[in-house]
Amino acid sequence: MKHIIIFLGLLTICHTGFGQATVYPARAQNKAIAILGATIHTGTGQVIENGYITFDQGKITGIGDARVVKFNTNTYEMINAGGKHIYPGFISPVTDLGLIETSSIRATLDNSEVGNLNPHIRSIIAYNTDSKIPNTLRTNGILLAHITPQGGLISGQSSVVELDGWNWEDAAYKTDLGIHMNWPSSQISSRPNALPVEMQKENSQKAFSELERYFAEARAYSELSKPDVSNSRFNAMKGLFNNSKKLFVNAQNSKDIIAAVNFFKKMGINPVIAGAREAHLISSFLKDNNISLIINEPHALPSNENDDVYLPYKQAKMLSDAGINFAISIDGYWQQRNLPFMAGTAAAYGLSKEQALASITLNTAKILGIDKTVGSLEIGKDATLFISAGDALDMMSNDVEQAFIRGKNISLDNLHKQLFKRYSEKYEGK
Repeated sequence: MKHIIIFLGLLTICHTGFGQATVYPARAQNKAIAILGATIHTGTGQVIENGYITFDQGKITGIGDARVVKFNTNTYEMINAGGKHIYPGFISPVTDLGLIETSSIRATLDNSEVGNLNPHIRSIIAYNTDSKIPNTLRTNGILLAHITPQGGLISGQSSVVELDGWNWEDAAYKTDLGIHMNWPSSQISSRPNALPVEMQKENSQKAFSELERYFAEARAYSELSKPDVSNSRFNAMKGLFNNSKKLFVNAQNSKDIIAAVNFFKKMGINPVIAGAREAHLISSFLKDNNISLIINEPHALPSNENDDVYLPYKQAKMLSDAGINFAISIDGYWQQRNLPFMAGTAAAYGLSKEQALASITLNTAKILGIDKTVGSLEIGKDATLFISAGDALDMMSNDVEQAFIRGKNISLDNLHKQLFKRYSEKYEGK
């Protein structure tokens, strides 16, 4: 009995320690909601001053000028958002959010698998809804994320999740929508610890040959109506050849991007290029081949020593002027909460605010194939949106007061806020 009491006591201590950061998933919407008086940024480029938006059972039912409508307060839960802003939920693409909790603790790493060719690996089943990190993203308006595996030549399959839910099944928004791979780089490293040049070239050619053989075998397998032996890896790749899945290719320099696009065009696959540091150098080629991009964070140094120091800030404007569809992303998981400010920087260096907004909402939704239901504020789409007291793309004024995922009023509490409150009160009055 004594041992049981000690054990229960330890459980209580653990619960108290970890309970501080507990944020419970929201309940489904049970009453129609009308938000009035805000400036509504639809994500399509349209801005509605003094607007209204209504939603019921998780879907947007109305949007327009608040001055020309009246609402029955018995039917709607009324929210006065005068002087504030409403945005579609931001979407974070190509991230291992929820697959890593603490990068220095190996037991919390589940973002890559052993081996070089893993198209059958599903990132969604490793997504951790108990992670403390997604809650810090919701506070800045990021309500969906594209969970992506890493490592090897072919990393595995990605899925889109809502940043709310008890488990990965609850969070899943669109599962196994694409396969991710890393294009063998032709760039020669000159770092002091780099391999000899000839060995680097040999390794790159070896990786390309392996990729060429693998895709040829996968395509041949996809053409079999009933294979004699089932192959889980090739089964996962079938969607690439019938266009039910997207291929995301991580490639940085212009030579590699061109090589990747030409390689997959021969196979009837139109890839999405992720990374794309030198995409602006080949904008005509990308436009001609209808290639979409997921570009890396603008808050970065130029990749080449002779580049304009502001080039990463300007790249989004250059791609927009060339008519290329792109989304803005950030590598990794820990600073994903800064995604809206990356878009804000792109706005400061040439994009309009609404174009910058689209780069983390509607453009991203189009690239991921979820734009019919999310990414903009339109009647019939999911009520995934938030209210901010200020400009959500400006780190000085972003202040998310309420957020909804498919109409669910989600909590905006997180560990950062709790620690701030805790230590603010500790030193208050001293």
